[in-house]
Amino acid sequence: MDILDRLELEHPLFQAGLGGGLATADLAAAVSRAGALGTIGILSPRRMFDELQRAQQLAPGKPIAVNLLLPFTRRQHVAACIEGKAAAAVLFFGFDREIVDRFHASGIVVFHQVGTAAEARRALADGADGLIAQGREAGGHLLGVMPAHEFLREALEVAGGKPVLLAGGIATAADVKAALGAGATGAVAGTRFLLTDECRAHPAYKQRVLGATRTLETELFGLGWPARHRVVPNEATERWCAGDPRGPLWVRRVHAVSRLTAKLMPMAAGALMTGRQRLSIPLYGPTAPLVGHPESVLAVAPLYAGETARSIKSVVAAGEAVRLLTALS
Repeated sequence: MDILDRLELEHPLFQAGLGGGLATADLAAAVSRAGALGTIGILSPRRMFDELQRAQQLAPGKPIAVNLLLPFTRRQHVAACIEGKAAAAVLFFGFDREIVDRFHASGIVVFHQVGTAAEARRALADGADGLIAQGREAGGHLLGVMPAHEFLREALEVAGGKPVLLAGGIATAADVKAALGAGATGAVAGTRFLLTDECRAHPAYKQRVLGATRTLETELFGLGWPARHRVVPNEATERWCAGDPRGPLWVRRVHAVSRLTAKLMPMAAGALMTGRQRLSIPLYGPTAPLVGHPESVLAVAPLYAGETARSIKSVVAAGEAVRLLTALS
């Protein structure tokens, strides 16, 4: 049985698991009700379990996925996904064969998002059921180092017949059709679902993405998670990335040390830290501005968005976003 048939999807489309509170049950359930795969982004284990249950109540009988960022994943996250009866899990930024085995033992389909052929081979060796090939055009945190379609060709060769979905540069039905035509089993959209009513991004964050004329690949917002990420420019990037888009060298060195504390910090600390960040002190964490944050946070928090931000012109309901992405599929 085809893995997308196993998930009983009407459309070969995944919603990216926007973490830190951006993608909760409201977004995931709306996407799954529309026939694609809705995904809950990583939260604290207790809240992830609660959001999984709430999503299943909002979309009865529909599959709900979870997105686990492995630098922050604890045993309790895995237990929450299993007990919450997630249909699928997407693993990102690391490897852990034990997690794959535990999910398989519970009937959870495992996809692994990768950015290089070497990562693809490692994910498959760990037992992943399928790959998500991330192109450099993607928003948020980046493993991708190649244009999406260029990397898709490599990933398909490595996959040996296992499903490969394409992430990066997916904003329209034509993009989805092009991915399928190039051999992908499906497509993963992030920025298009960021710009939906159900996403919990701060309204002013959404407006900045809608008005963006460019994006920036940086490492400025890396306290606790020192990795490349794509954002819409804001006051922080204008001040601190003028000499180097990655950010000041001393800041990146502090970020590298902070990697050691990633799993020790409570996940709720990210939102608290975001509210205390200041433009004059470039020690910025990875939590994006959410509903309820003061608007001033937009100057000093990451405004994650893919290169497709330049082509999206409106905030729509998540079900409508699915329709717009699948009209030609």
